[in-house]
Amino acid sequence: MAIVGVLGFSFKAILIKLAYAWAPIDAVTLLTLRMIYAAPIFLLMALWSARTRGTPPMGRRDWIAILWLGFIGYYLASLLDFMGLQYVTAALERLMLYLYPTIVVVLSAIFLKQRITGRILLALALSYAGILLVFARDLSLAADSHALWLGGSLVFASSFLYALYLVGAGPVIARLGSLRFIALAMLVSALFIFLQFAATRPVSALVVPLRIHLLVLAMAVFSTVLPTYLIAEAIKRIGANRTSLVGSLGPVFTIWLGFWILGEPLHWIQLGGVALVLAGVTLVTLKPVTVHS
Repeated sequence: MAIVGVLGFSFKAILIKLAYAWAPIDAVTLLTLRMIYAAPIFLLMALWSARTRGTPPMGRRDWIAILWLGFIGYYLASLLDFMGLQYVTAALERLMLYLYPTIVVVLSAIFLKQRITGRILLALALSYAGILLVFARDLSLAADSHALWLGGSLVFASSFLYALYLVGAGPVIARLGSLRFIALAMLVSALFIFLQFAATRPVSALVVPLRIHLLVLAMAVFSTVLPTYLIAEAIKRIGANRTSLVGSLGPVFTIWLGFWILGEPLHWIQLGGVALVLAGVTLVTLKPVTVHS
């Protein structure tokens, strides 16, 4: 579930870059269109989950948690990510975004008292080294370093917020169930982006070419609804740390998709970085021989 979810999220960057190339559209408008298509699906998911037998009642703390996690994880983090993709390549965006496993591990250790094992440290070191190797390559080829640092800063801020979301989402998902939680959190994020669009853009900004609508529809279904649910299920089954580490496959997928679809350069240094990322992910996903509880 984590791997398929990561593949869907990785394809999102490709679709966003295509939308920017095909029409003069800004991040807020593009994100609003995405949520126009995705919100009805999440509404149906919320209604269906509410009728499921054994569904626990939601208290005030649950609603506060959903509002907070929906705001930082699916509204603010997504907005910063979309903005960052105006300045950096899809591959570089995914590399910067997947710096978050280190943040997740540190936050989990601080707030959830989870132990950082040597196995996880080694997996992090391998994955992080691979990401940094590819990032250094892209940085050396950057024509506009200011735009690169601006875009990189936006995406890094997005990764930090997503790490906060991952740490906080685990206990809430365990109580409410992934389907119910994701549906409500995404509806909260849709509300925030709709309010921002209404306050800053005219309705006419939503009039875009048909191919942009098709791109956004694909983004809503295959890079928003399905992967969001799958990642939530993965968090419930293997925890935030391992889910985030499996997420290091994201750069691998995006580099390949960027090369195949967008024509972004592919160099042996990138392949070396990919190999390190794969080694780290394999290390953390393979269960050790002895497991102590």
